[in-house]
Amino acid sequence: MPDGVKLSARLWLPAGAEAEPVPALFEYIPYRKADMVRARDERNHPYFAAHGYACLRIDMRGSGDSEGHMPDMYSAEELTDARHVIEWISRQTWCNGSVGMFGTSWGGTAGLQAAIDGPAALKTVIAVCATHDRYEDDIHHKGGLLLTDSIEWGATLPAILAMPPTVTAMGRGWRRAWQDRLNDLTFPLENWVREEERSPYWQRGSIALQADRISCPVLAVGGWSDRYSNSVMSLIESCPGKVWGIVGPWGHHYPDVGHPGPAMGFQQEALRWWDFWMRGQGSDGRPQVGCGHDGDLARDWPRLRAWVREFDPPSQVLNQRNGHWVEVDGPPSEISNSLRLYAKDTCLNDRQVAGQSRELVPHDLRVGLAAGDTGYFGRFGGLPTDQGIDDSRSLTFETEPLSEALVLFGAAALELDLHCDQPLAQIAVRLVDIAPNGQASRVGLTCRNLALSDDLCRGQPLTPGRIGRYRVRFPTTAYRFAAGHRIRLSLSCSYWPLVWPSPSAGRLELAASGTTQISLPVLQVGSQALARPMSLPREAPPAPGYDQVSAPLLKRSSEVMADGTLTEAWHQPFSSQRFHATATTFGYQTKARHCLQPEDPTSASSRFDHRLKSERPDGTAQVESWAQVTSTKSHFLVAGGLTACWDGAAIATRQWSSSIPRRLS
Repeated sequence: MPDGVKLSARLWLPAGAEAEPVPALFEYIPYRKADMVRARDERNHPYFAAHGYACLRIDMRGSGDSEGHMPDMYSAEELTDARHVIEWISRQTWCNGSVGMFGTSWGGTAGLQAAIDGPAALKTVIAVCATHDRYEDDIHHKGGLLLTDSIEWGATLPAILAMPPTVTAMGRGWRRAWQDRLNDLTFPLENWVREEERSPYWQRGSIALQADRISCPVLAVGGWSDRYSNSVMSLIESCPGKVWGIVGPWGHHYPDVGHPGPAMGFQQEALRWWDFWMRGQGSDGRPQVGCGHDGDLARDWPRLRAWVREFDPPSQVLNQRNGHWVEVDGPPSEISNSLRLYAKDTCLNDRQVAGQSRELVPHDLRVGLAAGDTGYFGRFGGLPTDQGIDDSRSLTFETEPLSEALVLFGAAALELDLHCDQPLAQIAVRLVDIAPNGQASRVGLTCRNLALSDDLCRGQPLTPGRIGRYRVRFPTTAYRFAAGHRIRLSLSCSYWPLVWPSPSAGRLELAASGTTQISLPVLQVGSQALARPMSLPREAPPAPGYDQVSAPLLKRSSEVMADGTLTEAWHQPFSSQRFHATATTFGYQTKARHCLQPEDPTSASSRFDHRLKSERPDGTAQVESWAQVTSTKSHFLVAGGLTACWDGAAIATRQWSSSIPRRLS
């Protein structure tokens, strides 16, 4: 880099690339290429290299085998480094000057960020499970409320950054570089808790605020079971001339291993995309006549391909989703009509009924125990279970059985008047599909910090007793309600353990329930079955470069303690892989524990413990980290710690602790 810091890369070159330069692709993430995601890298990069692309996997500054320091996510140095990397690659003798980026999660987001006024050499980006809005569509907050997932990531990220570089990459200086990294280690969770509204902190790197400046074609890929799924349709709406999308049923994965299925042949679909934008030439900006690697002309590439989910009996684990693929050639708002339903006296229908009656939104901290995980982050299980128990503790409104099927396609929005007797409050809203047999499957979830403005940018404590009008937007979705099913709208004052509860158990009422209305985006015209079937996942290589040493399934537990405390916990036992080429075994484990006394919102506690271990020829590195958040009525209490060991001896210990005022939540 221009400041002298060296970034470490692994390079796959097609045969003959140095004699005849080729287009280049790179993936740019802080997840250690030497061990942590080595198996995943070897699933993607060799495939693209075998089809004519130079491929690089680059460790970000301050991670893996790269030099430097990473103080937090999406630092100014990280964003600047990406541009320098693009320019550097374009000048190499094996590159013809055209560069593409791809990645999942952080890597996909890095590609989106680089595409804003991107360098001329950056021709296209494939962003998988990426976020375009760091505040609202990431792991940290939902509707202005703190997600407990943020605490898990607060324990995990420091552990990843605290693992040592390899002697292969850094030589004899690896030990000093590791010590420097440990000395500079930070605890970003404190920032994530402190920044309660959509402040400049979150706006940095959020391309939702500048999507009109995307400078190259983007393929956004997501999954409905993922926390980040909202980005795909939203990006197409805000920048339809530059963004194409695919949304499947899966969670936070590359789609070739997508779960719940059906999975998709990501590498084949990506190759078609690369071949068009980096080898073909389109006359109208649409990938219509790309020259595929096999010489066949690619078919029309629709603006959006989406899996329309259908009712599944609720279960923490689903291997295959019910549903079907559709394709559309425009933003969802252009092909969906708004169906407006009104909530009144437990009913949900298209007739607005005048009236001033107030209805209590129950404050029951047990609502949310059927929520599953916020996002399906590759963990086993964690999908929402039957919503019946949560609904019985909520304020609900329900349609009559539908006379015909109804397909939601886009983002639903709720408008309601609320009266609260406390300065800080929240509301959680669920859209639920009720089958004829009474099973209740969650279709959509949104939350809202009532002390924030509708755009979540400005905050001010509520004036108790004053009625406020609120607009709450659901994440985008594609879902088919079958004929005979009913649509239920469920409202509650909390959603533990997904989001942190408000400090007081106040009284929240619908000020005039007859004015509560939900607008549903109903698919009308313009969709069709896929013109070209989605590629099927490739078979695994017959001789992968690793052995799976251990892969135990995640274990979940729920318990009510003797004093009435509710405890929700999960444990991913130690899972590891041994890599043949480096004679290294890498593994990890995570424990989560959420506790709450149902009558006391200030009793909430979330703790995560994480362990990483790398057994390599020169010794064994292990990092154990933890993060915990508790709260009082006035403060968040944030704590964490980390111990790094080499061959069983501790070489560094870090402790963090802070008390952060609760200004708005």
